[in-house]
Amino acid sequence: MTETNLPVRDDLVAAFQIENEPLRGRIARLGGLIDEVLTRHAYPEPVANLLGEACALAALVGASLKFDGRLIVQAQGDGPVTLVVADYDTTGALRGYCSFDADKVEAVSQGFARPGAGTLLGKGVFAMTIDQGPQMERYQGITPIEGETLALCAETYFAQSEQTPTRVRLAVGQLQTDAGLVWRAGGLLIQNIAGDSDAREQAFEAWERAQALFETTGEDELIDPTIPAETLLFRLFHEDGVRLFQPKPLRAFCRCSPERILNLLRAFPADERQEMVTPAGKIRVTCEYCSRVYDVEPQTV
Repeated sequence: MTETNLPVRDDLVAAFQIENEPLRGRIARLGGLIDEVLTRHAYPEPVANLLGEACALAALVGASLKFDGRLIVQAQGDGPVTLVVADYDTTGALRGYCSFDADKVEAVSQGFARPGAGTLLGKGVFAMTIDQGPQMERYQGITPIEGETLALCAETYFAQSEQTPTRVRLAVGQLQTDAGLVWRAGGLLIQNIAGDSDAREQAFEAWERAQALFETTGEDELIDPTIPAETLLFRLFHEDGVRLFQPKPLRAFCRCSPERILNLLRAFPADERQEMVTPAGKIRVTCEYCSRVYDVEPQTV
């Protein structure tokens, strides 16, 4: 494996290449970032797990963008969770949110196994949206929700929308620390990027071998803070050789601001804004993503 002299740290996404093969991938490790995102709301454990998977997936896919913009991973369904969304931009900023019915989540969480994406979301759609800014048209690919994990949804998406053989592994969990339980997440993605049919045929054996090695990745390895990204990749692909490129740091963020809140409220008719005024004489708005509360003076809208 090529030496990168990378520090051992979290909250990163990095590309890697299998040497001399048309196989590439990315690895994501989320520590404090994902703990911040998941503890902003009182998410039930299965819902927090689903949102953690969405954030890891958004980082894995978004890191491939070659321009300034955003990648939004979103799934909507008729199940206990009606919406999960993760928003990544190319500066490395990441945020996420889930909308759910707590009673329904509890009802499907009574078994021994933690309910996954299929159970939580029910019938619906999985989408990835690329946003290159206000001057460019958005691109969105949509596929049905299939499988019990967001990883399987993503693999279906790449097979149908991108025609790129892709494997995805996502992991989310809580670890005990001196400060208490903290959330962690990780993800691994590999792709066969052989172009024409002849190249694909030649790469078939390498792709089959890479998938077999990929399958040995444990969820505990993806979230273990003592296993650096380069160590995990070396364990998997050292026989073929693997090159890990410079990682991109990630951070939690939110786009809400007083100006954005005012613009949102101004979109409502005056009579509806008046109905929003609380007994304290202000309009209270809570950001769905970060839970920040804005108390707005009605006369400023």
